[in-house]
Amino acid sequence: MRPLQISEETALALSKSLNVPIEQIMHMPQHILLAKLAELEKKEEQD
Repeated sequence: MRPLQISEETALALSKSLNVPIEQIMHMPQHILLAKLAELEKKEEQD
């Protein structure tokens, strides 16, 4: 599997918001990353 095609700034922002190491973000399958982002969005809406 090839790394995600995202910028370094985007990867750093995702890493901070999801509390996941940047290496894990870069090698995470896209559908899992999208699911985590959806969970984060729901959590922010509830707060």
